Amino acid sequence: MLRVGGKAACMACRNLVSTNMGLRFLAPLQKLHPLSRAIHHRYSGNGNPQRPPHRMAARYFTSMSRLPMRSPKPPPGSGGHGYQQQRNFWIASLAARLLKLRYILLGTAVGGGYTAKKTYEEWKEMLPDFSEYNWVIPDFVWDLSEQIDFDKLAKALPEMEEIAKLLPDFDKIGENFTFLKSLLSSETSVDPSLKATDSSTAATQDASDKQYKKSSDKEKVDQLQEELLRTQLKYQRMLERLEKENKELRKVVLQKDDKGIHQRKVKKSLIDLYSEVLDILSDYDANYNTQDHLPRVVVVGDQSAGKTSVLEMIAQARIFPRGSGEMMTRSPVKVTLSEGPHHVAMFKDSGREFDLTKEEDLAALRREIELRMRKSVKEGQTVSPETISLSVKGPGIQRMVLVDLPGVISTVTTGMASDTKETIFSMSRAYMQNPNAIILCIQDGSVDAERSIVTDLVSQMDPQGKRTIFVLTKVDLAEKNLASPSRIQQIVEGKLFPMKALGYFAVVTGKGSSAESIDSIKDYEEDFFQNSRLLRDGMLKAHQVTTKNLSLAVSDCFWKMVRESVEQQADVFKASRFNLETEWKNNYPRLRELDRNELYEKAKNEILDEVISLSQVTPQHWEAILQKKLWERVSTHVIENIYLPAAQTVDSGTFNTTVDIKLKQWTDKQLPHKALEVAWETLQEEFARFMAEYKGKDQDDIFDKLKEAVKDESIKRHKWNERAMDSLRVIQHNALEDRSITDKPQWDAAIQFMEETLQSRLKDTDSVIRDMVGPDWKQRWMNWTNRTADQHIRNETKNELERLLKLHDDHTAYLANDEVTTVRKNLEGRAVEVDPGLIKDTWHQLYRRHFLQKALAHCNLCKRGFYYYQRHFVDSELECNDVVLFWRIQRMLVITANTLRQQLTNTEVRRLEKNVKEVLDDFGEDMEKKTHLITGRRVQLAEDLKKVREIQEKLEAFIEALHKEK
Repeated sequence: MLRVGGKAACMACRNLVSTNMGLRFLAPLQKLHPLSRAIHHRYSGNGNPQRPPHRMAARYFTSMSRLPMRSPKPPPGSGGHGYQQQRNFWIASLAARLLKLRYILLGTAVGGGYTAKKTYEEWKEMLPDFSEYNWVIPDFVWDLSEQIDFDKLAKALPEMEEIAKLLPDFDKIGENFTFLKSLLSSETSVDPSLKATDSSTAATQDASDKQYKKSSDKEKVDQLQEELLRTQLKYQRMLERLEKENKELRKVVLQKDDKGIHQRKVKKSLIDLYSEVLDILSDYDANYNTQDHLPRVVVVGDQSAGKTSVLEMIAQARIFPRGSGEMMTRSPVKVTLSEGPHHVAMFKDSGREFDLTKEEDLAALRREIELRMRKSVKEGQTVSPETISLSVKGPGIQRMVLVDLPGVISTVTTGMASDTKETIFSMSRAYMQNPNAIILCIQDGSVDAERSIVTDLVSQMDPQGKRTIFVLTKVDLAEKNLASPSRIQQIVEGKLFPMKALGYFAVVTGKGSSAESIDSIKDYEEDFFQNSRLLRDGMLKAHQVTTKNLSLAVSDCFWKMVRESVEQQADVFKASRFNLETEWKNNYPRLRELDRNELYEKAKNEILDEVISLSQVTPQHWEAILQKKLWERVSTHVIENIYLPAAQTVDSGTFNTTVDIKLKQWTDKQLPHKALEVAWETLQEEFARFMAEYKGKDQDDIFDKLKEAVKDESIKRHKWNERAMDSLRVIQHNALEDRSITDKPQWDAAIQFMEETLQSRLKDTDSVIRDMVGPDWKQRWMNWTNRTADQHIRNETKNELERLLKLHDDHTAYLANDEVTTVRKNLEGRAVEVDPGLIKDTWHQLYRRHFLQKALAHCNLCKRGFYYYQRHFVDSELECNDVVLFWRIQRMLVITANTLRQQLTNTEVRRLEKNVKEVLDDFGEDMEKKTHLITGRRVQLAEDLKKVREIQEKLEAFIEALHKEK
């Protein structure tokens, strides 16, 4: 019976080994028997086990069957010898069954622990080495390392992980315990030989003893099972907590934290350093046409050949906009590929990250790329040479820099610019002529090879094929459509085209649907090539198919080219830097090397200082300038349209009425506009004056063009407040309504103003008359000059009209028709042919002079007329209404100048300063505008120096990182 029990225990142990129960679950069982402690000690790592634990348990149970047993005592009423034998057998049977249960569990625990430990060691060896990512850990973690004993922690962590991993399988535990319960409950399957020997004794056992024995064994099994479940749940909770902490730690370490745990800048990857160099060179080349021979992968192909799809497969995301048959790639797109923990994309000039695992972010990225392409294309063009820089990171992505170019076309279609074909060709040549550029030539396999244009273009740029990789796309359609699949073999072996290449690849980029995901395309590609006769018949080799193999090959070729050429390019820029620095020292030894942006900031500060200087102008200066300029602007209207018509009246009442009407019309329509024009012109002139004065104070003449443009644009944008015009109209109207001169100084001031005005007008009129009639006899005799024929006619006309004025001193301002006829006939009598229009024009100037002379004479008489004015002697012979008119005009000028000065100093100067700031900000954002306004060899030389130094520093940092990676 015990031998059979030992074999059963072996079977149970083998079943329970697979449950991965650890040696630590054996601790509660050590108290059951001394042998369990010995076995635990032997197989817990303290000894060197020679046999598996389940064999040890079986051997022990077999030895138990050979133990000597004492005969049981006979029961009362029976023979003593028979009863003693039956009792000893019952005790031995019970002990064997109890030991069998305990040691089955004991052996199972020992075996499960050994297997679990071995499984954990294998799993631990499969983990990758994360030592190269130590740089990602922030500085504060290394600071804590001085306070934490990591050796103890490292020794403790494997035990915790081992505990967490040594969790039993519930299904197998249930199966094994069911097996044990069935084993213990079937008493007839213990030992057939012993059962035949002691059949009579077994028949005499009481039914109650059997029932007690079964219930006792079941309770112990259930108790052990519950304890195992509780232990498993405890460690399961511990495992979940550790996994959660590990996830948070990975998120902190691997993800880029924009806010930053520490202020230390995260170290950039090797490919990011290289991409920054290419970005700087891209701008540098666009501005100064510098030769850039740094490697990058240039993706070229015919339109709709599938080059964008190939690039998406390499980037592992559908990141480019798509269209059915139309041109979607309208400008070069530089894509920097690198490996990272999360699949994200980001533009060079933007901080937003697009999560490429989310469809909404993918759609937003495609829209942004399309928008940038359309914005880069100038009006009237179809494609643009402006590069869009994009970086893509993700797990398993090969590190490289690719440039996707617009597809080569054979015909310009409707809606395209006429030079689109030539522009794409020249753009492709510009990128491929770089001797270190890797050309990824994409050929559509679904169309006839003879229709390809790009292969001839690539052959011209790389005739030996030393840096060209040929890719045949849409191989699934090619295999289906071609009658002779061997043609595909000829293409990928380089025998069909004269073009040579480093390698030939055949890929499948989906079924043509834009809704396909990258994973589904990969699965379709793998399934196709696994079942394709091209591989099965040996037409294609395994390393020539799938985009995965293509990506690995392109990445290897890219980095090989980088390592071979980058140091040579760094030396070129080092020599260029030396030449530029030498030129600067020889030509501008006392000037700092300020580039265009720095010069713009300097000019911006100077301009703002000049605007602020306007607030320092005194009120007296503003009012004097405004009053003078306003009178210069309106004096002609006052004399010609107000004073002269009113002076033609016969009495003072009519004079004042005419003046009031004319002044009211003038104030309502013209005067406020003229006043605001004068104020704005005055502000401009003062602004220009301050800029000119500042220019003399060691100002750099390189800013002249910029300052003039800022001044003009600020003036153009400035608009006066319309409410200010309405209030100014009311003020001017009230000032002109006032006729009361309160004291003699005001009267004298009006007389002086009137006299100065009339004298100035008389002087101008005399000058006009002299120009009309030519030089007089004295000038002719002294300067040997003569009158022209026109001047002679005008002189004769003037003499005739002067005789008319002498006869009629009070003549009106206009000649009657009969008077014009009389003058003309008189002139004809002297053989002077004259036109009536010339007579009237000459009369106008002569009458003006006559009127002004009379007005000046009257002004001199009115100097003593304040007494009559103050006492309102209306019937006095000395009427000085014209003096009152000029006093009203003068007072209006003073009040208007004061009002405009307040508006200028309180409002308009600040608004001008605001406009100037806005213009400067707008100019600062417009690089073309700055390039146009700040020019010269000095600026270009400083720009070159800055760029070359930056490129050299970036290249040196990249080369250093490249050597470290080796």
